[in-house]
Amino acid sequence: MPSFEPVIALSRGLEILRVLNAERRSTVGSLHKATGLNKATIVRMLETLEHEGYVMRDAARSEYLPTGRCLLLSHGYDQHLWIGGVAEPIMHEFRKQIGWPSDIAIFDRDAMIVAQTTREPGSMLFSRRPGFRFPLLSTSMGRAYLAFCPPEQQERIISLLAAIPGKSTDLARQPKKLAQLLAEVREKGYALMDDSYSQHVFDGRVWAMGVPVRDGDEVFASINIMMLHGVISVEDAVKGFLGPLQETAAQIAAALTDKFRATLWAPGGAKAD
Repeated sequence: MPSFEPVIALSRGLEILRVLNAERRSTVGSLHKATGLNKATIVRMLETLEHEGYVMRDAARSEYLPTGRCLLLSHGYDQHLWIGGVAEPIMHEFRKQIGWPSDIAIFDRDAMIVAQTTREPGSMLFSRRPGFRFPLLSTSMGRAYLAFCPPEQQERIISLLAAIPGKSTDLARQPKKLAQLLAEVREKGYALMDDSYSQHVFDGRVWAMGVPVRDGDEVFASINIMMLHGVISVEDAVKGFLGPLQETAAQIAAALTDKFRATLWAPGGAKAD
């Protein structure tokens, strides 16, 4: 149990900063819509963050932008880079095999983070770099992770998401609908991007199929294939790509397991302290 009650003002400030980084350019109105906080509180938080150098204000457009100082907050986090480095050569071989780009992502408390990608630089539709954070409930990788993670963890994640206001977490407050969706993912062995997310982020032109990267009950990450509507259907993609995608996920899981085990042993076969 924590020693003290959470500092509400700090929690609100961090939430504003999180949304601001996700939106890139925010207004008081967009932050109010995303967080549910009243506008006076949002203005105080923005002015504080601006004073500390994490936010700058575009007065001409009445918009707020994150500054480069925000990068300092992530310097200590590198798990996604470690997993991405292990997965990279396997993913690039997979890209050669199927011709479509893929991402691998890890779970991070209430969202997923891209760890590695085979998307080509310069593509506006497929532009998502390692470190990009995205929602669980509307994406193929988020759904794949949630469907196959241990029941206790799944319950904790859903409870956390249900307490977060916004459209991206609405499904967490619909337990029957969400349970049915996750059961279908487990039965089929893959998850699909929600159409509303595709429409919002990719103008409806992109869709994705995702599977978990796991070793038994342990889910390390999830991996997808990004495809274009009008070029390949779900039926054709499942028929042609699901098997290779699952095989690739298994290869990455084996590589991660081997790499992790190797870190537990010092040279010469002596276990590391």
